[in-house]
Amino acid sequence: MVKPFVPQLVYVEPKALEYPLGKELITKFEDMGIEIRQTTSHNQIRNLPGDNHFQRYRVAKSTLVVGLRKTLKFDTSKPSAEYAIPFATGCMGHCHYCYLQTTMGSKPYIRTYVNVEEIFEAAEGYMGERAPEITRFEASCTSDIVGVDHLTHTLKRAIEFFGQSEYGQLRFVTKFAHVDHLLDAKHNGRTRFRFSINDDYIIKYFEPGTSRLHERIEAAVKVAEAGYPLGFIVAPIYLHEGWKSGYHEMFEKLKDMLPEKAKKDMTFELIQHRFTKPAKRVIEKNYPMTKLELDEAKRKYKWGRYGIGKYVYKDEEQADIKATLGGYIEKLFPNAKIEYFT
Repeated sequence: MVKPFVPQLVYVEPKALEYPLGKELITKFEDMGIEIRQTTSHNQIRNLPGDNHFQRYRVAKSTLVVGLRKTLKFDTSKPSAEYAIPFATGCMGHCHYCYLQTTMGSKPYIRTYVNVEEIFEAAEGYMGERAPEITRFEASCTSDIVGVDHLTHTLKRAIEFFGQSEYGQLRFVTKFAHVDHLLDAKHNGRTRFRFSINDDYIIKYFEPGTSRLHERIEAAVKVAEAGYPLGFIVAPIYLHEGWKSGYHEMFEKLKDMLPEKAKKDMTFELIQHRFTKPAKRVIEKNYPMTKLELDEAKRKYKWGRYGIGKYVYKDEEQADIKATLGGYIEKLFPNAKIEYFT
Protein backbone atom coordinates (compact mmCIF):
# COMPACT_ATOMS: atom_id res chain seq x y z
CA MET A 1 0.00 0.00 0.00
CA VAL A 2 1.27 3.48 -0.85
CA LYS A 3 1.86 5.41 2.37
CA PRO A 4 0.51 8.98 2.66
CA PHE A 5 2.99 11.50 1.27
CA VAL A 6 5.57 12.97 3.64
CA PRO A 7 8.02 15.45 2.07
CA GLN A 8 11.77 14.82 2.40
CA LEU A 9 12.48 18.52 2.04
CA VAL A 10 10.34 21.64 2.62
CA TYR A 11 10.79 25.16 1.26
CA VAL A 12 8.84 28.12 2.64
CA GLU A 13 8.20 31.62 1.32
CA PRO A 14 8.67 34.06 4.25
CA LYS A 15 5.25 35.65 3.58
CA ALA A 16 3.57 32.26 4.00
CA LEU A 17 4.39 32.47 7.71
CA GLU A 18 2.02 35.44 8.02
CA TYR A 19 -0.89 33.02 7.44
CA PRO A 20 -2.20 30.59 10.11
CA LEU A 21 -1.87 27.59 7.79
CA GLY A 22 1.72 28.54 6.89
CA LYS A 23 2.71 28.70 10.57
CA GLU A 24 0.89 25.47 11.35
CA LEU A 25 2.56 23.53 8.51
CA ILE A 26 6.08 24.73 9.30
CA THR A 27 5.62 23.85 13.00
CA LYS A 28 4.34 20.41 11.95
CA PHE A 29 7.34 19.79 9.65
CA GLU A 30 9.82 21.04 12.28
CA ASP A 31 8.31 18.59 14.77
CA MET A 32 8.71 15.81 12.18
CA GLY A 33 12.40 16.66 11.84
CA ILE A 34 12.13 17.56 8.13
CA GLU A 35 14.72 19.97 6.72
CA ILE A 36 13.18 23.39 6.01
CA ARG A 37 14.74 25.96 3.68
CA GLN A 38 13.67 29.50 2.80
CA THR A 39 12.87 30.60 -0.74
CA THR A 40 11.93 34.01 -2.09
CA SER A 41 9.30 32.49 -4.40
CA HIS A 42 7.63 29.12 -4.93
CA ASN A 43 8.58 29.47 -8.60
CA GLN A 44 12.30 29.78 -7.84
CA ILE A 45 13.45 26.58 -6.16
CA ARG A 46 17.11 26.06 -6.92
CA ASN A 47 19.96 23.88 -5.63
CA LEU A 48 17.88 20.75 -5.17
CA PRO A 49 20.15 17.90 -4.02
CA GLY A 50 21.28 15.32 -6.58
CA ASP A 51 24.24 14.64 -8.90
CA ASN A 52 22.25 14.47 -12.13
CA HIS A 53 18.81 15.20 -13.63
CA PHE A 54 17.44 11.77 -12.70
CA GLN A 55 18.28 12.22 -8.99
CA ARG A 56 17.18 15.87 -8.84
CA TYR A 57 13.86 15.02 -10.50
CA ARG A 58 13.13 12.38 -7.86
CA VAL A 59 14.10 14.73 -5.02
CA ALA A 60 11.83 17.41 -6.53
CA LYS A 61 8.88 14.99 -6.51
CA SER A 62 9.31 14.58 -2.75
CA THR A 63 9.81 18.30 -2.05
CA LEU A 64 6.98 20.48 -0.76
CA VAL A 65 6.94 24.26 -1.12
CA VAL A 66 4.71 26.24 1.23
CA GLY A 67 3.81 29.48 -0.51
CA LEU A 68 1.15 31.97 -1.60
CA ARG A 69 -1.01 31.84 -4.67
CA LYS A 70 -0.42 35.33 -6.00
CA THR A 71 -2.52 35.10 -9.17
CA LEU A 72 -6.14 34.88 -8.14
CA LYS A 73 -7.45 34.94 -11.68
CA PHE A 74 -8.74 31.41 -12.22
CA ASP A 75 -8.21 29.59 -15.51
CA THR A 76 -11.29 28.40 -17.32
CA SER A 77 -11.36 24.66 -16.86
CA LYS A 78 -11.68 21.45 -18.83
CA PRO A 79 -15.02 19.97 -19.98
CA SER A 80 -15.92 19.17 -16.38
CA ALA A 81 -16.13 22.65 -14.81
CA GLU A 82 -16.24 26.39 -15.45
CA TYR A 83 -13.07 27.27 -13.51
CA ALA A 84 -9.92 25.67 -12.10
CA ILE A 85 -9.45 26.58 -8.43
CA PRO A 86 -5.79 26.55 -7.38
CA PHE A 87 -4.97 25.08 -3.96
CA ALA A 88 -1.84 23.16 -4.99
CA THR A 89 0.46 22.53 -7.95
CA GLY A 90 2.42 19.38 -8.74
CA CYS A 91 2.06 15.78 -7.66
CA MET A 92 3.98 13.14 -5.73
CA GLY A 93 2.87 10.35 -8.09
CA HIS A 94 5.16 9.12 -10.88
CA CYS A 95 2.67 8.57 -13.71
CA HIS A 96 4.79 8.27 -16.84
CA TYR A 97 2.20 9.76 -19.21
CA CYS A 98 1.08 12.73 -17.08
CA TYR A 99 0.58 16.08 -18.83
CA LEU A 100 2.02 17.81 -15.75
CA GLN A 101 5.38 16.50 -17.01
CA THR A 102 5.42 19.29 -19.58
CA THR A 103 3.27 21.95 -17.90
CA MET A 104 5.43 21.73 -14.76
CA GLY A 105 8.56 21.49 -16.91
CA SER A 106 11.55 22.28 -14.75
CA LYS A 107 9.43 22.63 -11.57
CA PRO A 108 8.16 19.14 -10.69
CA TYR A 109 8.11 19.89 -6.95
CA ILE A 110 4.80 20.16 -5.09
CA ARG A 111 3.45 23.53 -4.06
CA THR A 112 0.69 24.16 -1.53
CA TYR A 113 -0.87 27.61 -1.10
CA VAL A 114 -1.71 28.92 2.36
CA ASN A 115 -3.73 32.05 1.44
CA VAL A 116 -6.86 29.91 1.33
CA GLU A 117 -9.30 32.65 2.41
CA GLU A 118 -8.12 34.84 -0.49
CA ILE A 119 -8.71 31.96 -2.92
CA PHE A 120 -12.24 31.55 -1.49
CA GLU A 121 -12.88 35.29 -1.89
CA ALA A 122 -11.88 35.08 -5.54
CA ALA A 123 -14.24 32.09 -5.96
CA GLU A 124 -17.06 34.17 -4.41
CA GLY A 125 -16.44 36.80 -7.10
CA TYR A 126 -16.71 34.23 -9.90
CA MET A 127 -19.90 32.76 -8.43
CA GLY A 128 -21.37 36.25 -8.05
CA GLU A 129 -20.77 37.02 -11.72
CA ARG A 130 -22.63 33.92 -12.90
CA ALA A 131 -25.40 33.71 -10.27
CA PRO A 132 -28.05 32.38 -10.24
CA GLU A 133 -26.36 29.85 -12.51
CA ILE A 134 -24.28 27.18 -10.77
CA THR A 135 -20.50 27.61 -11.12
CA ARG A 136 -18.40 24.45 -10.91
CA PHE A 137 -14.79 24.61 -9.73
CA GLU A 138 -12.21 21.92 -10.54
CA ALA A 139 -9.58 21.55 -7.80
CA SER A 140 -7.27 19.08 -9.56
CA CYS A 141 -6.20 20.68 -12.85
CA THR A 142 -2.59 21.14 -11.74
CA SER A 143 -2.22 18.64 -8.89
CA ASP A 144 -3.59 15.57 -7.16
CA ILE A 145 -4.92 17.59 -4.26
CA VAL A 146 -5.93 14.54 -2.18
CA GLY A 147 -2.31 13.36 -2.21
CA VAL A 148 -1.21 16.30 -0.05
CA ASP A 149 -4.42 17.15 1.82
CA HIS A 150 -3.85 14.85 4.82
CA LEU A 151 -1.10 17.38 5.69
CA THR A 152 -2.84 20.67 4.77
CA HIS A 153 -6.63 20.05 5.05
CA THR A 154 -7.08 22.81 2.45
CA LEU A 155 -9.35 20.58 0.38
CA LYS A 156 -11.44 19.76 3.43
CA ARG A 157 -11.94 23.48 4.05
CA ALA A 158 -12.89 23.95 0.40
CA ILE A 159 -15.46 21.14 0.56
CA GLU A 160 -17.08 22.83 3.56
CA PHE A 161 -16.85 26.29 1.94
CA PHE A 162 -18.71 25.07 -1.16
CA GLY A 163 -21.06 23.02 1.03
CA GLN A 164 -22.27 26.37 2.45
CA SER A 165 -22.39 28.19 -0.90
CA GLU A 166 -25.58 28.79 -2.82
CA TYR A 167 -24.25 28.81 -6.38
CA GLY A 168 -20.96 26.88 -6.22
CA GLN A 169 -19.97 23.26 -6.64
CA LEU A 170 -16.57 21.62 -6.23
CA ARG A 171 -15.02 18.73 -8.15
CA PHE A 172 -11.65 17.03 -7.99
CA VAL A 173 -10.09 13.74 -8.97
CA THR A 174 -7.48 11.57 -7.27
CA LYS A 175 -5.40 8.42 -7.61
CA PHE A 176 -4.85 8.25 -3.84
CA ALA A 177 -6.84 6.37 -1.23
CA HIS A 178 -5.99 8.63 1.74
CA VAL A 179 -9.51 10.00 2.18
CA ASP A 180 -10.40 9.27 5.82
CA HIS A 181 -10.05 12.89 7.00
CA LEU A 182 -12.53 14.01 4.30
CA LEU A 183 -15.34 11.65 5.24
CA ASP A 184 -16.88 13.86 7.96
CA ALA A 185 -16.65 17.12 5.95
CA LYS A 186 -19.99 18.93 5.67
CA HIS A 187 -20.23 18.70 1.89
CA ASN A 188 -24.03 18.96 1.58
CA GLY A 189 -23.84 17.07 -1.72
CA ARG A 190 -22.11 19.99 -3.44
CA THR A 191 -18.77 18.25 -4.07
CA ARG A 192 -18.34 15.49 -6.63
CA PHE A 193 -15.54 13.24 -5.45
CA ARG A 194 -13.93 11.49 -8.43
CA PHE A 195 -11.35 8.75 -8.67
CA SER A 196 -9.04 8.16 -11.60
CA ILE A 197 -9.12 4.44 -12.37
CA ASN A 198 -7.40 2.21 -14.87
CA ASP A 199 -6.78 -1.44 -15.57
CA ASP A 200 -4.13 -3.31 -13.61
CA TYR A 201 -1.59 -3.31 -16.46
CA ILE A 202 -1.54 0.50 -16.66
CA ILE A 203 -1.44 1.06 -12.90
CA LYS A 204 1.38 -1.47 -12.57
CA TYR A 205 3.61 -0.15 -15.38
CA PHE A 206 2.77 3.54 -15.69
CA GLU A 207 1.43 4.78 -12.32
CA PRO A 208 4.13 4.13 -9.70
CA GLY A 209 3.74 5.95 -6.41
CA THR A 210 -0.08 5.92 -6.52
CA SER A 211 -2.70 3.77 -4.77
CA ARG A 212 -3.58 0.45 -6.42
CA LEU A 213 -6.98 -0.09 -8.09
CA HIS A 214 -8.55 -2.02 -5.19
CA GLU A 215 -7.37 0.69 -2.75
CA ARG A 216 -8.94 3.43 -4.88
CA ILE A 217 -12.22 1.50 -5.09
CA GLU A 218 -12.19 0.84 -1.32
CA ALA A 219 -11.72 4.60 -0.82
CA ALA A 220 -14.58 5.27 -3.28
CA VAL A 221 -16.84 3.00 -1.20
CA LYS A 222 -16.04 5.05 1.94
CA VAL A 223 -16.70 8.28 0.04
CA ALA A 224 -20.05 6.97 -1.28
CA GLU A 225 -21.04 5.93 2.22
CA ALA A 226 -20.21 9.45 3.41
CA GLY A 227 -22.88 10.69 0.97
CA TYR A 228 -20.68 12.36 -1.64
CA PRO A 229 -21.78 12.25 -5.29
CA LEU A 230 -19.22 9.97 -6.96
CA GLY A 231 -17.47 9.98 -10.31
CA PHE A 232 -14.74 8.08 -12.13
CA ILE A 233 -12.28 9.23 -14.75
CA VAL A 234 -10.94 6.40 -16.88
CA ALA A 235 -7.69 7.92 -18.09
CA PRO A 236 -5.60 7.50 -20.00
CA ILE A 237 -7.36 4.77 -21.95
CA TYR A 238 -4.34 3.00 -23.37
CA LEU A 239 -4.35 0.21 -25.95
CA HIS A 240 -2.17 -2.69 -24.87
CA GLU A 241 -2.38 -6.42 -25.44
CA GLY A 242 -5.52 -7.64 -23.69
CA TRP A 243 -6.90 -4.13 -23.07
CA LYS A 244 -10.52 -5.18 -23.61
CA SER A 245 -10.41 -7.86 -20.93
CA GLY A 246 -8.29 -5.59 -18.67
CA TYR A 247 -10.89 -2.82 -18.73
CA HIS A 248 -13.78 -5.28 -18.43
CA GLU A 249 -12.18 -6.69 -15.27
CA MET A 250 -11.72 -3.16 -13.90
CA PHE A 251 -15.41 -2.27 -14.40
CA GLU A 252 -16.50 -5.66 -12.95
CA LYS A 253 -14.41 -4.98 -9.83
CA LEU A 254 -15.99 -1.53 -9.52
CA LYS A 255 -19.50 -2.95 -9.86
CA ASP A 256 -18.89 -5.69 -7.28
CA MET A 257 -17.35 -3.40 -4.65
CA LEU A 258 -19.55 -0.28 -4.85
CA PRO A 259 -22.74 -0.03 -2.76
CA GLU A 260 -25.97 0.14 -4.77
CA LYS A 261 -26.80 3.69 -3.65
CA ALA A 262 -23.53 4.97 -5.14
CA LYS A 263 -24.54 3.72 -8.60
CA LYS A 264 -27.65 5.91 -8.77
CA ASP A 265 -25.84 9.21 -9.37
CA MET A 266 -22.49 8.35 -10.87
CA THR A 267 -20.47 9.94 -13.66
CA PHE A 268 -17.76 8.64 -15.97
CA GLU A 269 -15.26 10.69 -17.98
CA LEU A 270 -13.29 8.82 -20.64
CA ILE A 271 -9.97 10.19 -21.88
CA GLN A 272 -7.81 8.38 -24.44
CA HIS A 273 -4.02 8.41 -24.15
CA ARG A 274 -2.41 11.31 -26.00
CA PHE A 275 0.99 12.96 -26.06
CA THR A 276 2.74 15.95 -27.58
CA LYS A 277 6.26 16.08 -29.01
CA PRO A 278 7.55 18.15 -26.01
CA ALA A 279 5.86 15.69 -23.59
CA LYS A 280 7.54 12.74 -25.29
CA ARG A 281 10.97 14.34 -24.82
CA VAL A 282 10.33 15.02 -21.12
CA ILE A 283 8.86 11.55 -20.45
CA GLU A 284 11.84 9.82 -22.05
CA LYS A 285 14.20 11.96 -19.99
CA ASN A 286 12.39 11.41 -16.66
CA TYR A 287 11.48 7.74 -17.22
CA PRO A 288 14.09 6.36 -19.62
CA MET A 289 12.98 2.74 -19.09
CA THR A 290 9.26 3.38 -19.67
CA LYS A 291 7.23 0.82 -21.64
CA LEU A 292 4.90 3.64 -22.76
CA GLU A 293 4.32 3.47 -26.51
CA LEU A 294 5.10 6.92 -27.98
CA ASP A 295 5.46 6.16 -31.69
CA GLU A 296 4.02 9.09 -33.71
CA ALA A 297 3.64 6.85 -36.78
CA LYS A 298 1.02 4.76 -34.96
CA ARG A 299 -1.10 7.80 -34.08
CA LYS A 300 -3.21 10.50 -35.64
CA TYR A 301 -2.08 14.12 -35.29
CA LYS A 302 -4.75 16.39 -33.87
CA TRP A 303 -4.29 20.15 -33.97
CA GLY A 304 -4.67 21.73 -30.55
CA ARG A 305 -5.27 25.18 -29.18
CA TYR A 306 -2.24 27.47 -28.96
CA GLY A 307 -0.68 25.72 -31.96
CA ILE A 308 0.53 22.64 -30.06
CA GLY A 309 -0.94 19.52 -31.59
CA LYS A 310 -1.15 16.12 -29.94
CA TYR A 311 -0.93 12.52 -31.04
CA VAL A 312 -4.14 10.58 -30.37
CA TYR A 313 -5.38 7.16 -31.48
CA LYS A 314 -6.54 6.70 -35.07
CA ASP A 315 -10.26 7.15 -35.79
CA GLU A 316 -11.09 3.42 -35.96
CA GLU A 317 -9.26 2.81 -32.65
CA GLN A 318 -11.13 5.69 -31.02
CA ALA A 319 -14.43 4.28 -32.25
CA ASP A 320 -13.49 0.86 -30.83
CA ILE A 321 -12.54 2.38 -27.43
CA LYS A 322 -15.77 4.37 -27.27
CA ALA A 323 -17.99 1.41 -28.23
CA THR A 324 -16.18 -1.08 -25.97
CA LEU A 325 -15.92 1.00 -22.79
CA GLY A 326 -19.28 2.69 -23.40
CA GLY A 327 -20.82 -0.77 -23.74
CA TYR A 328 -19.31 -1.99 -20.46
CA ILE A 329 -20.60 1.08 -18.61
CA GLU A 330 -24.08 0.80 -20.12
CA LYS A 331 -24.35 -2.86 -19.14
CA LEU A 332 -22.81 -2.67 -15.66
CA PHE A 333 -23.90 0.85 -14.61
CA PRO A 334 -27.16 1.54 -16.46
CA ASN A 335 -27.90 4.67 -14.35
CA ALA A 336 -24.46 6.25 -14.77
CA LYS A 337 -23.83 9.23 -17.02
CA ILE A 338 -20.86 9.34 -19.42
CA GLU A 339 -19.97 13.04 -19.35
CA TYR A 340 -17.62 12.92 -22.35
CA PHE A 341 -15.11 10.88 -24.33
CA THR A 342 -12.10 12.77 -25.60
